[in-house]
Amino acid sequence: MSDSLREPWLRGIAFNPAAPSDVLVRLLDRAAGEAGLLMCESRDLPDAVVDAVVRHPAVVIRAAFARNQYVDPAQLAPLATDPSGIVRAWLAGGSRHYPRRVRPLPNDVLVTLLTAQDGGEDGKVTAHEIIAELTSSRQIPLSFFRSMAGRAHPELRVQATWRWESLTPTQRAALLDDPEPAVRAAAQDRNWALDPERVEARLPSFGSRNAWVFGGCALSPALVERGFADGMVRSMARNPHTPASAVARLAHHPEAEVRELVAARPDLRPDLVAQLRQDPDEDVRTRARLHAFPRTWAEYEVIDRVVGHGPDCVCPISEPFTGSPVEPDVGPSADWFTACAVSGEAVLRRVAASWPGLSAELVATLAQDDDEEVRIRLACHHPLAQPRLLLEVFVTRPAHRPHLLDLPAFPRTGWAHLIDHPDPEVRALAAADPALAAPPVRDPDDSVCRAAAGNPSLPPEVLEELLADPRTAEGAAANTSLPVPRMHVLLDHCLNATATPPAVAEPREGSRM
Repeated sequence: MSDSLREPWLRGIAFNPAAPSDVLVRLLDRAAGEAGLLMCESRDLPDAVVDAVVRHPAVVIRAAFARNQYVDPAQLAPLATDPSGIVRAWLAGGSRHYPRRVRPLPNDVLVTLLTAQDGGEDGKVTAHEIIAELTSSRQIPLSFFRSMAGRAHPELRVQATWRWESLTPTQRAALLDDPEPAVRAAAQDRNWALDPERVEARLPSFGSRNAWVFGGCALSPALVERGFADGMVRSMARNPHTPASAVARLAHHPEAEVRELVAARPDLRPDLVAQLRQDPDEDVRTRARLHAFPRTWAEYEVIDRVVGHGPDCVCPISEPFTGSPVEPDVGPSADWFTACAVSGEAVLRRVAASWPGLSAELVATLAQDDDEEVRIRLACHHPLAQPRLLLEVFVTRPAHRPHLLDLPAFPRTGWAHLIDHPDPEVRALAAADPALAAPPVRDPDDSVCRAAAGNPSLPPEVLEELLADPRTAEGAAANTSLPVPRMHVLLDHCLNATATPPAVAEPREGSRM
């Protein structure tokens, strides 16, 4: 067997959707090398393979699986108590590819990781380092953060104080009066940010992080003057705690960007709103026109995430706000997003398109919107976005392609008309379309050839020829029409260095081998 075929065959079989459990388990063999690790990390796996992975003696196998974003998250639960701290840390850190949308971990896994007393038997990492990985991974849903303040475990209530500003007044009061001394102390320590005098006293200790203080803490008159003197005006323009007198000064600031940030503040005086609607800067005027919509700071933040980002924005897609009849300040209501969807302001329609709870009727309307950014945001954010729209955005906006390819609704057929497209990424999708009459297995671009070799419409004799060609071997090994016995034969030769190189199988009557 040629060395040039071994790795392509292994990778192809590892990602073949039709490969059964007994085939995939063989790739857990050390001889499979990188292909086995990639399989554990980067695809959905049958239950039998998952069971084999979580019990596998090799740490590298379990660690690779810990970063898997494709299996049911509940299947990762055993790794939260893995003997190896490295495995736990990789689970806490999430995918290494930084997807735009991160799937949250189940609550029981989060509790296990956040309350662990040690960092694993191997002593490679500490429990605190694992928690740090988790809190920065975006795998903790907002609902869990909000529930931590009422959890029975004191350590979770302590950690709830880390997001003090996101807690409701009722939750903050309960933590300040918690029966556990450690929780009370943590709450009192975090509560300093809402006391202007304590903020002023602690400011010198923050050094280069002063922008965070001026952007989120209660500000005394002396701190306001310090902020203006030190150029912290943008931070103060966003800060919900900035005093009204300072907001008025910021509304007259010479920098248009500062006035723009002030223009949509929900606490802005009506006279300042009227003034900024006549501002010489177009962006300031636009934000001032939006003022009627952000009645709460949560709504202001939602709009702020969208304004000025452009059609190729690939910022992380955070968990959507959900309204609450009990705590109205949790997030904007469905009615608010609906109002945005029918607004004459394109910015507000972009906001609505970014909310996955929008009704199917409004989704259909926004899919036809004249504003391209509305359509792009709808494609990237809403689960009901039509395949036609996903295809359109994939073709026209390459920046969004990695995200779109991971969406369940992304179309795998209907691409045949794009087989001659000048962009090889587009041709590769078209080459894999099962409806294609003649997959272009000799395209000038290697990625298109691999995709064409994976097309299940290929006849068996052609598939065998492609398996023997290093340029197409990976795609052919990933082809769902490849017979399972043939997969085993290929693995026999890949995992056994002394085996006789496999011959190209001749098609037999009644068989696809």
